[in-house]
Amino acid sequence: MVEQLSMKQLEHKAMIVRENIVQMLEAAGSGHSAGPLDLADLVTALYFNIMNIDPEKPEWSERDVFFLSNGHTVPVQYAVMAERGYFPVKELKTLRKLGSRLQGHPERTKLPGLENTSGPLGSGLSQAAGYAYSLQYLDNAKHRWVYVVTGDGELDEGNIWEAAMFAGKYKLSQLIVFVDRNNIQIDGPTDEIMPLEDLRGKWESFGWHVQEINGHNMESIIDAAGMARAITNRPSVIITHTIPGKGVDFMEYDYKWHGVPPNHEQAKEAMKKLRTLDGKITSGDIE
Repeated sequence: MVEQLSMKQLEHKAMIVRENIVQMLEAAGSGHSAGPLDLADLVTALYFNIMNIDPEKPEWSERDVFFLSNGHTVPVQYAVMAERGYFPVKELKTLRKLGSRLQGHPERTKLPGLENTSGPLGSGLSQAAGYAYSLQYLDNAKHRWVYVVTGDGELDEGNIWEAAMFAGKYKLSQLIVFVDRNNIQIDGPTDEIMPLEDLRGKWESFGWHVQEINGHNMESIIDAAGMARAITNRPSVIITHTIPGKGVDFMEYDYKWHGVPPNHEQAKEAMKKLRTLDGKITSGDIE
C-alpha cells in the first residue's frame, strides 16, 4: 500500500537510507558505493510513495513489482526495504556475510520482497518485460505496474536493447524503466567507455515514451512516475540524471567509487557529511 509521505519526510528518509548504505558497506568491507548513494532518492520514492505494496504481505497478488537490473547497487534496495518494514534494520550489517539473506547481488528466494535475481548486467529489463507482458496479455491486470532501475553503464549490454525492442513491439504500457544516468561505470566515465547519446533518441526509436528528470528531486520523480502510468500505448523510460556518490562530497562524480566501499575513517567522514549536511547542522559524535 502506498504510504504517501510528504516531500520533506521523503527527503529525510532518503538521508537515513544513505547513512545505512555507508554503514552496511563499511561493515561488509566490500561492495559498491556510488550507485547506491545516488539512487537513494529514487528508490525511497518508489517504495514509499509510488508503488502499491504491502511489506507485511510481500507476495500480495495485487502488488506492483520492482526489478533491480543493475544488481550491484542492491545496498540501496536493502536499505529502503528495511526502512519500509520488510525486515529489521539491524540486519543490514549482515550484508555480504556468509549465510546472510543480503547477498552482494539480490537473490529472489533469499529475502521476501525481492522480485528478481540479478547480477549479470542487462538481464533485469528482460525479466521485467516478461512480467509486464504477462500482466498485460495473460492476467489482464491493468492496475499493476512493473518498475525497473537500470544503470547507464548497463546500457552497453545488447540484452537491454533486445528487451527494449520486445517491449516496444508489444506496447508494454505497464512497464516503467528508470535509467540511472550518473555518467560513470567501473572503468571510467560512460561516454569514454561507450558513448550513449543520443540516449533519448535511442529509446524513442524503439517506440518508448521518454522523460528526463533530476533524480534527486522527489517531486520530479513522483510526477514522472505518474505521467508514465498515464501512457497507455507504449512502455515508458525515465532518464534520471543523478550525481554518483550523492551526499558524500569526496565520493561525488568520482568513478573510482563505483565499486569500492569506505574504510572506517572514510565511513566516519561520510557519516559526518550526511548527518550534519556538510557542517550546516549540529549532530552528535559519530563513531
